[in-house]
Amino acid sequence: MTRHITRMTIEDAEHYTPEQRAAIIASYPAHERDARTKGIPTLGSGRVFPLSDDDISCEAPEVQRAWVLIGGVDFGWDHPTAAAKLAWDRDADVVYVIASYRKREATPIIHAAALKPWGVKLPWAWPHDGLQHDKGSGEQLAELYRKQGLNMLPERATFEDGTNGVEAGVLDMLDRMQTGRLKVAKHLTEWFEEFRLYHRKDGKIVKERDDLLSATRYALMMLRFAEAVREPKERKLRIGGRPGGWMAA
Repeated sequence: MTRHITRMTIEDAEHYTPEQRAAIIASYPAHERDARTKGIPTLGSGRVFPLSDDDISCEAPEVQRAWVLIGGVDFGWDHPTAAAKLAWDRDADVVYVIASYRKREATPIIHAAALKPWGVKLPWAWPHDGLQHDKGSGEQLAELYRKQGLNMLPERATFEDGTNGVEAGVLDMLDRMQTGRLKVAKHLTEWFEEFRLYHRKDGKIVKERDDLLSATRYALMMLRFAEAVREPKERKLRIGGRPGGWMAA
């Protein structure tokens, strides 16, 4: 037996006038609107971030020269290793999530190869489990990534006071979201999947399918170490003195 899911939005309900649709949408809490009007799965009132996608999504911004960049990585194996790249407009104090990566059951060599194109000088924030030793090599996880060419920060991710509480990091993210100071490029579909399903049970955050959110949280905790990453421009050399004969160095 085959199954098929047909998802309809409120826009498909043609018996409503545009004014009626607008009134219905406005009657729903913001964090329930995507589920109720677009059929996008969410966990309703148990959500950690009670906002809609539209509240935080944006077109991928063009990174300005004055902005600074930082990456965050969450290590995993059974659950995915995930990474997020953030750009910070310090003048407006707005942080943009501009790239994301998520992959299960792969080694640091594979992950680093995927992340190095984001910038070999990009500073990387990482969690406390990066201090754990790999069972095969005996080396710390963070050091394995450093040896693969990622610019891992010297210390694990903490706030300026040295703490690293999950709740404090989540509240910082929520505060930025609610005040328009954390935006996410709308093409990052995996990031938004986690955002919609991140929830609490009996008041406690359920630590499942939160890999990209965790990577983002680590980067925000270490935002003070974000840098203006400028990769060297491609140099060109003249070949054999021929006019127009150039090659990349």
